Amino acid sequence: IQSMSNNKNDLINGFEDEISIFLKTRYDKIKNLIIEKSIPQIQKSVSKGKFSYYELTLFYWSRIHLIVFDKEEYLNSIISINENALSEAKLRDKNITPNVNSIYGIPILLKDNIGFEGLATTAGAYSLKDNFTQDAHIVDTLENLGAIILGKSNLSEWANYFCLGCPNGYSAMGGQTLNPYGRKILDTGGSSSGSGVATASNLSSVSLGSETSGSILSPSSSNSLVGMKPTIGHVSRSGIVPISSTLDTAGPMTKFVIDNIIVYNSIIGFDNNDSYSKTTSSIDLEKVFNSSLKDKKLGYYRNYYKNDSIYKLNVDLLKNNGAELYELNPKSVQLNDFRKLLDEDMRRDLVSYLDDYGNTRLEVKDVASIIEFNSLDSIERSPYGQGIFRGILNNPFSDEKLYDSRESLLSSGNLYYDQSFEKYELDAVLSINNYGAGYAAAAHNPCLTVPMGFRKNNQPAGLTFIGKSGNEQILYELGYSYEKVSKKRKAPNN
Repeated sequence: IQSMSNNKNDLINGFEDEISIFLKTRYDKIKNLIIEKSIPQIQKSVSKGKFSYYELTLFYWSRIHLIVFDKEEYLNSIISINENALSEAKLRDKNITPNVNSIYGIPILLKDNIGFEGLATTAGAYSLKDNFTQDAHIVDTLENLGAIILGKSNLSEWANYFCLGCPNGYSAMGGQTLNPYGRKILDTGGSSSGSGVATASNLSSVSLGSETSGSILSPSSSNSLVGMKPTIGHVSRSGIVPISSTLDTAGPMTKFVIDNIIVYNSIIGFDNNDSYSKTTSSIDLEKVFNSSLKDKKLGYYRNYYKNDSIYKLNVDLLKNNGAELYELNPKSVQLNDFRKLLDEDMRRDLVSYLDDYGNTRLEVKDVASIIEFNSLDSIERSPYGQGIFRGILNNPFSDEKLYDSRESLLSSGNLYYDQSFEKYELDAVLSINNYGAGYAAAAHNPCLTVPMGFRKNNQPAGLTFIGKSGNEQILYELGYSYEKVSKKRKAPNN
């Protein structure tokens, strides 16, 4: 469970006194103003002088200290902490924003495959433990808007594309992430496991995850969170450790839909260094605030409705609040060469990442050298093996075959969803957690998951809205309207 490669005592090294004093004097006084509060609520409290951005940041540091070092409650959701976060928060306090829908002064955690100059970008891998590199494009954007990078969150190593049969949320650098709704019992979801667990546990206001196929949707659903997997190209991938340049994207993971929109609006934008990048409009908050479920056309799956009581309950809730529901029985569509596309993309894209962004002192340069490096001490570096990485080296694609596979997958993904969208002129399709994420990934479709309740074992579940490419605005209107009537988000006990 614990990492053999990373000493968690280093997380707050040098700041013990500040945390100790804060816990004795301020933590309990402002706790109820921060825990389970949205960004607009937090901004209002700061503007009214109830606490400062400095105290907000120190609150999360103190909370990380309370949980990370408690042998009965630790979650292994954090890999590293930005030691400059407090000083940056003090600078934010010199110019408090009047805009409650702003990321300014808000602490945010980054999944540890997203580049941040102040901390190593490891992807959870021991071979990248010294990968000190430049800011990813989206981190530059966040910092320019005044966000505070709190630190890096744990993840399924190499974004869940490394070992076969290994548990979600394990990495050599972070150890095993644990689900706060059932420590050592419930799955955290993956691969953005630490981002999900930390945000759900109020160790940060919000976080960023990344997704190739389900890696934001799965941990968001598993931790009673809102997660957005954007249309490919709306959010830059530059400076993020890749799996697939064809399917990768970063996206926000938050407790509330409004927070998700605020983060999304803060990270979109064109990037010359990302071949898929496209200019897109910010989400119109007025339209979101004035939206409703009335007359929205939604498709639902008959087999889910018949066999999943929570899904049925929430589909009925949508219908009772004015949505038009259409039963879907889509024809089967094969996603041929999906895994091989990921293999070939990662074989190539990882080399490009290490050439363009990797620290020049790294001992590894490609998948083959990483396998060899890990084999020198597999107990510490790869205890679950390297099955996926070893498979990547088998039967590489030609350039022509890779191009054909990309086109084929995009066509198949669009065919799967378009047969429903076009038949009923749908605004969105309703799914569960990350079910159908592969088709949405192939089609480059955006997905928004929102908490829809809990299983009998206390496992959170998410209702996932899948839209057409570029339709994030509609998804956010649906998610916001649904959240208002469902109110299914619940914090973990303790």
